[in-house]
Amino acid sequence: MEKITPRHIPIFLFAILLLGAGCTCNRQKDANPKPKGYFRIDLPEKNYIRYDGNCPYHFDYPEYAIIFPGKAPHPCWLNVHFPLNNATLYLTYKPVDNNLKTLTEDSRELAYKHTVKAEAIKEKAYNNKDHNIYGIVYQLKGNVASALQFHLTDSTNHFLRGSLYFNTKPNKDSIAPVLDFIEKDVVRLIESTEWN
Repeated sequence: MEKITPRHIPIFLFAILLLGAGCTCNRQKDANPKPKGYFRIDLPEKNYIRYDGNCPYHFDYPEYAIIFPGKAPHPCWLNVHFPLNNATLYLTYKPVDNNLKTLTEDSRELAYKHTVKAEAIKEKAYNNKDHNIYGIVYQLKGNVASALQFHLTDSTNHFLRGSLYFNTKPNKDSIAPVLDFIEKDVVRLIESTEWN
C-alpha cells in the first residue's frame, strides 16, 4: 500500500468535495413544490365620472374606463372598457314596448347559459324606488366567461342589460382580485343609473 503523499492530497480533497456535494438525502425530504403564483396587480384609485350621452339613461363610471358608444341601429349599446384590466362591460339598451317579460326572460337565459362552467349562480334583486329602477344582478362563480351580469328596468319604458367579460381565458383564481375591484365599479354604475 502506498503512503499518502502531498501530491495525493488534491485528489483526496476533490473526492470528498464530490461526495459532499452529491449527497442531497436530507434536503430532498424537506423540499416542497412552490405553489403557482400570479403577477401583482396595481389597482388605480377609484374616481367616478358621470356618463350623460344621448341615451335615455345616465350613470357613474370610473375615470380609468373608456366608453365606446354603439353604432346604428343601436347607438345606446355601450361598451365600458377597462384597459388596465383587459375587461369590458357590455351595456345593451332596449325600449320596453309590451315586451318586458320577454326582455327579462332573455336576460335570465343569457346568464344561465353559463351553467355549463359555473359552480354557482347567485341572483340578487335590485330596487331603487326613488329613481324607479328595478332589476336583478347575477353573480356567476367559477371559470365562466362572464362573471357578472345584470338588467335594470322601470317596467314601462326602459330596459338596460349589462354583462362583464374579461378578454382572457377564464381562470377564477387569477382574475379574482380584478373581478372584486371591477365589481365595485359595476355596483356603482347600477346604483347611480337614472332614466332621462
